[in-house]
Amino acid sequence: MTESTRRRGLIRRFFGAIGGAITWLRRVFTNILFLLLLLFIGMAIFGGEERITVPQGGALKVAPGGFLVDEVSQPSGVPSFLGGPASPPETRVKDLVDAIDAAASDNRISALVLELDHLAGASLSKLEEVGEAVQRFKASEKPVYAIGDNYTQGQYFLASHADKVYMNPMGSLLLTGFGSYRNYYKSALDKLKINFHVFRVGDYKDFIEPYTRDDMSPASRENNARWLHQLWNEYTEQVTGLRNLPPNAIDSYIANLPQNLRAEGGSWAKAALANKFVDKLLTRRAAIEELQEVVGVANDDKSQYSGIYAHDYLRQVKLTNLPDPRLQKDKIGLISAAGAIIDGEAPAGQIGSTTLGKLIAEAREKNVKALVLRIDSPGGSAFASEAIRQELLATREAGIPVVISMGSVAASGGYWISAGGDRIWASPSTITGSIGVFGAFPTFEDSLEHLGIYNDGVGTTELAGTMRLDRALPEAAANILQQGVEHTYAQFLQLVAEARNSTPEEIHKIAQGQVWTGRAAHELGLVDELGNLNDAIADAAQLAELEKYEVMEIQRELTPSEKIMRALAENVDAHVSASVERNLPLGAWLNSVRPAVQPLAELQTFKDPRALYARCLGCSAP
Repeated sequence: MTESTRRRGLIRRFFGAIGGAITWLRRVFTNILFLLLLLFIGMAIFGGEERITVPQGGALKVAPGGFLVDEVSQPSGVPSFLGGPASPPETRVKDLVDAIDAAASDNRISALVLELDHLAGASLSKLEEVGEAVQRFKASEKPVYAIGDNYTQGQYFLASHADKVYMNPMGSLLLTGFGSYRNYYKSALDKLKINFHVFRVGDYKDFIEPYTRDDMSPASRENNARWLHQLWNEYTEQVTGLRNLPPNAIDSYIANLPQNLRAEGGSWAKAALANKFVDKLLTRRAAIEELQEVVGVANDDKSQYSGIYAHDYLRQVKLTNLPDPRLQKDKIGLISAAGAIIDGEAPAGQIGSTTLGKLIAEAREKNVKALVLRIDSPGGSAFASEAIRQELLATREAGIPVVISMGSVAASGGYWISAGGDRIWASPSTITGSIGVFGAFPTFEDSLEHLGIYNDGVGTTELAGTMRLDRALPEAAANILQQGVEHTYAQFLQLVAEARNSTPEEIHKIAQGQVWTGRAAHELGLVDELGNLNDAIADAAQLAELEKYEVMEIQRELTPSEKIMRALAENVDAHVSASVERNLPLGAWLNSVRPAVQPLAELQTFKDPRALYARCLGCSAP
């Protein structure tokens, strides 16, 4: 071995040792991070409850984050802060309502403060439900304050329920009205040579229009304009009434917004104050100091006012008001069903026919005296909807009254399920109806041929190989699908007619995919009463002839991995994702793009065994 060869060997060993040390350090560092993550998960799930105290004379802080929902969606497998897909934070409406109602009669709580900066969105019906709870709180003669740097349309609806509305001098109030806009893909699908086969009944069944048109059809435009104007009237009437403003104050403000801003030197805040939408313009610091004079200074942070957040307060109330097992009370079961309706199992945020069916059967096994099913769904699989309805009918046959409480939306398949109840409740701004059926099936044979991929073979009948994505749809198969749609629509009309003591012919006049607000549906006889979830529960108690009872929520048991993801989402992920989406331009851009691609994402839910759906496109309540 020459001297140069020996030197090269030493150099290799030297750098090899450095590389080995770096690899060892990398592994140690990765293992430490992994152990820290496991420690955090353990603390989040199994850690002891932090002692919660309600400050005497303090305020209840209602500060909803993200979107108001009836049922919190199950987080994805990987938290967004670890690289998983982002999901917006959610706040359950029932939790807010329960906290506000409990605080109304709690002598420790002297006021309510609405902190609305982090409320990302909510349908009008959910805002109304929280707003009604705020009104009940005000009836206890305790003051309500709303503070915010800026107010969106949804945020301001809640703020208008307060005795005093404070806004930052640099803030803004953005009132625009309600609209329903979507993207249409026919030309894009034509360019991609995708053939979208559509079968439907009803001139107003527009769920499939984005795939078959480049614009809104006249029937869809007429239908959507009707319920949007009805909802906007609900919004403006309530806000102007709460603020003691002229009936046309909001419409006039929007129509003259450029002049209103010009009169106040371009200041949105001063324009809102001049038009009496807010009571004072205060910086966050000044607003806190004013609240400190009302409810006192926080013990743990002298820069804050005394108070407790609604979710902490509700936990404290539940811990101190645990039911006494010695006192046997009759129970009313409560099940929440939110999301698109699909066949089989589904996580929270979707309605699986098997999953929901098991919960309804569980309610029967637990011998509840009545069952309330809260539905918030634009529909989905017709087959799955009927399977769920059959479970409700079995519950009624067991002597258990079933009351339906419609949330923001209970349309198409959502109404199909509702028809299985003894009684149906809806809020005035619920979106319901859309009684109609369609079939949809895309094929890609032209797309594949354009790429030089062909399909050929033999079959024993003309229908052999039907419903393949890579083959043209035979005429016989198309005829079969259309007949299936017409038969399912007739079945839909029949079951609704039986549930509403009407005839299929009469139901057809208000069906054909037409969408109605809860108030209009009540006038048409599609729902029995107007009211919120608590009203539906009280009605269920009356049907079961109960004077004293307790509500038992029946929910799917989470798996260990789901519990971990839920704990991570509740403790970290919601705050991190909200911060990222607020502060990164990319996050804001993705939020704006999401609605545009939503109809394409919906294609993956087309899993009905017969390709038949009772689904509403425009039923996303503003």
